[in-house]
Amino acid sequence: MTGRVAADTVTLRDGRQIVAPIIKETPQTLWIDLGPTIVSLPRDEIERIDRRQTGQEAAPDAAGTAQAGSLYVVAGDLPERSPKDLAARFGEAVILVNTPSGLGSGFIIHPDGYAITNAHVIQGETKIRATLFQMLRQGGVSDMRRTVIDDVQIVAVNSAVDLALIKLSVPAGTALPTVYLSPADELLAGQDVFAIGAPLGLERTLSTGVIATTARAFEGLSFIQTTTQINPGNSGGPLFNTRGEVIGVTNMKIPLGEGLGFAIPSRYVRDFLRHREAFAYDKNNPNSGHQYNDPPQRQNFGSAPELLDDASR
Repeated sequence: MTGRVAADTVTLRDGRQIVAPIIKETPQTLWIDLGPTIVSLPRDEIERIDRRQTGQEAAPDAAGTAQAGSLYVVAGDLPERSPKDLAARFGEAVILVNTPSGLGSGFIIHPDGYAITNAHVIQGETKIRATLFQMLRQGGVSDMRRTVIDDVQIVAVNSAVDLALIKLSVPAGTALPTVYLSPADELLAGQDVFAIGAPLGLERTLSTGVIATTARAFEGLSFIQTTTQINPGNSGGPLFNTRGEVIGVTNMKIPLGEGLGFAIPSRYVRDFLRHREAFAYDKNNPNSGHQYNDPPQRQNFGSAPELLDDASR
């Protein structure tokens, strides 16, 4: 038996979101209760609906499909768009992640404030801040608002694949934009892609490129190699395809090399989220594994004098 609908999140095609109960629906129109008034929305202006049941996770429909218990949403058959249009649609879901030792990027995957970043961005830190960049539109005028979230919790970390799940604590009713994860790794060399992040602290930076190769091996893992410019500060940010799906998480580049960036494929992200309990973070027992120091370098080569017989002395 399902619970009573507490609040729904309606995402419009222009990126705005409304968090309120849906009280009536027809194939053409939605009616939403905003408290003092009821508003109607044409269906063709709606990108996605996250239906929230009391005590249950969001269950998006329309263009997105929630993956049971996995905190992420995969898209339906989205049309291809320009990076300009997609940045306007999904750019607000990209966040700046700050720690006392540095900064990186991240992206929101769930309206409750769950976000993905790189493990190395928050490694060894517990004081984490996130900055949201939200476009306020009123009376035909758009304004960018920066909101700093000081309460950010680490939920899960998998250092082996350089992924971390964090949760932003925001006031109840705050509408957070989210991204879609690519449901499959149907990638091709030469495919157009773009990244949004904060290279060298320059937030909300968009860079474009193509997939150079779909599988580049490093330390037993496979990465997407891209010509998209990746720099310190981009780490943890999304790599999008031209449908607006996140196909990877940018995490490294070749030093002194241009156009040699890499991203963690979305299949690793999906697996990490599905099995996040296995990587649950505990500040009192971080389970970071054993650290082995390098052995001292040998100073003298050859056999030790004690091992030599008289004939070899």
